Amino acid sequence: MDIILIGFGAVNKGLLQILRDKEELLWQEQSFEAHIVGVATKSHGVVYNEDGLDIEALLKGIESYPAQSGLKRDWDAARLVREGKADVVVEASPTDLKTAQPALDLCRAALKSGKHLVLANKGPVAVAYDELQALAKASGKLLRFEATVMAGTPSIRLGMQALAGCKIERVRGIFNGTTNYMLTKMDAGMTYEDALKQAQVLGYAEADPTADVDGWDAAGKGIILAAALFGKKLTLEQMSVTGIRTIKPEDMAAAKAANERYKLIVEISPEGGKVAPTRISNNHPLAGVSDANNAITYVTDLLGEVTLIGKGAGGIQTGFGILSDLLEIAQFLG
Repeated sequence: MDIILIGFGAVNKGLLQILRDKEELLWQEQSFEAHIVGVATKSHGVVYNEDGLDIEALLKGIESYPAQSGLKRDWDAARLVREGKADVVVEASPTDLKTAQPALDLCRAALKSGKHLVLANKGPVAVAYDELQALAKASGKLLRFEATVMAGTPSIRLGMQALAGCKIERVRGIFNGTTNYMLTKMDAGMTYEDALKQAQVLGYAEADPTADVDGWDAAGKGIILAAALFGKKLTLEQMSVTGIRTIKPEDMAAAKAANERYKLIVEISPEGGKVAPTRISNNHPLAGVSDANNAITYVTDLLGEVTLIGKGAGGIQTGFGILSDLLEIAQFLG
């Protein structure tokens, strides 16, 4: 499988580490061999060679990638996607949940040029899911996006494939590791301010934590699930979104006295979606999801509630989510 990578941060580097470390196992068990032919970065431009690029050299640094016969460094990302000879484009550049650009135009170009598309970038799926699915269908290609929700934990594959035959009535989930870590610490007695500082020290929270603590990151994942599971197109403006800034120690104490815990819950149904701090009974699996872990509960007609818990972030974890989509596309290619 010849692959083009858009973006070269922790996620696509995590994918390359997996491909390097599991090369022999992937071939023996899955008959899967990945050739990275192109990489586009914001800071260091593009490297492309239709005969393949060396993974170890890529991981050492795009800027120092050695000269070789056939290597192109003068293309931009758009030309790489349009003209590069590849089976799949993997889009893992930074997310914009309002316009999804510039990634969205690259996604359109990938499908129109006859390439399968795998996304770790939430923006294009959240903003233009229907359009991208229509382009994929028209070109006879696959659009996959497991890594956009809960990283490599197979939350989307569970809902769309493993639960096929069930009617999914609604979805509830913890989709933001930063806020879940903070709420875990606040439940143990920390103030919001101290929990945020500790999350920032550990690298769970950015210097500007707005997207996490105000619920927007979680909302973007809810929008993806609404489109994929219910055919419901939502925008951020249509979502009811409340973050965790206003939760005080007395709120946490009241929840604890009632045998409950606060969690930042995303709830999606055919009617719409919301994100809000919610008191969950300690008897429910979501209440026990601690630290930076994520979880999803599917409410179904045949099985009742089905809950999946796992890592929701990290370069290796998200890289595995991409790999799982690549393996599915490999099966499609035969």
